[in-house]
Amino acid sequence: MSRILTAGEPMALFVAEQEGPLEDVEYFSRHVAGAEVNFSIGMARLDHSVTYITKLGKDPFGTYIEKFLKHNGINTSLIQYEQQYSTGMQWKQKVKSGDPDVFSARKNSAASHMDTDTLKNLDLASFDHLHLTGIPPALSLGCREMIFELIKSAKAKGVQISYDTNLRYGLWDSKDEMIKIINELAFQADIIFPGIEEGRILTGKQNEQDIANFYHQKGVQTVVIKLGPKGAFTSSQGKSFYTNGFPVKEVVDTVGAGDAFAVGVVSALLEGQPLDEAVKRGTVTGALAVMSPGDNEGLPHRQELDKIMKDSLAQS
Repeated sequence: MSRILTAGEPMALFVAEQEGPLEDVEYFSRHVAGAEVNFSIGMARLDHSVTYITKLGKDPFGTYIEKFLKHNGINTSLIQYEQQYSTGMQWKQKVKSGDPDVFSARKNSAASHMDTDTLKNLDLASFDHLHLTGIPPALSLGCREMIFELIKSAKAKGVQISYDTNLRYGLWDSKDEMIKIINELAFQADIIFPGIEEGRILTGKQNEQDIANFYHQKGVQTVVIKLGPKGAFTSSQGKSFYTNGFPVKEVVDTVGAGDAFAVGVVSALLEGQPLDEAVKRGTVTGALAVMSPGDNEGLPHRQELDKIMKDSLAQS
């Protein structure tokens, strides 16, 4: 299987065990959060090799996160520890359906102190694919410089790059800065995954084809726009198509759905599947994520995914 590299901020996540405002909740269960964590776990469960770059605090939560990643089959050899800074943390509300409230304590975290020196032991020739999101460049100037260097090095080595725009408004100093930096990074990727509202914000365009054309004109080969329950719109090499959303019995937790979608598309492409089939897989993995509590618990293993895809094909 393919050798994949990603970089980001994993956080200790505490999920409320009862519904209601976070300030009223007494008991929480412990998990690990982070867009790149979700992507890594999803790819590892589909038997791909994943290596994760980050910095963790030299504290119990940093140690817990590294153990968690290892348990999920993720290579942690490039993880570094910071003595002076703590591991980032999040608290998430329990809801019956839809989007829960999330509170983060990540300012000045260990991961925010990543910089180009973090890459000194990295050999990009050892990887087939680089997956990044719009979150690390928002954490600090050092993180931003590291992500630009990662993309530059990956392109020089001919490593395929996927990029999930993943806008986090509260992490940026201004909307204009966010749009500028996210787009500069997106322009260098081979395949990007904006949500429809993200695409509108980043491009000023309103419909899917115009958003895709904006990125094509900047050199992006493949644009896959997430449309939520409606599925996705894909544009690549002069062709475009819509993919229906996979049926969802009940929306339990939407956090991590976009990461799961990227898992489906990227894994299928790396396995030699055509783009339309890859996007179909993405709608399946995304749907499984929203039907499960937690950020990454619903990500399927290979046997489960193959069965669902086979059943879906038989019903179509």
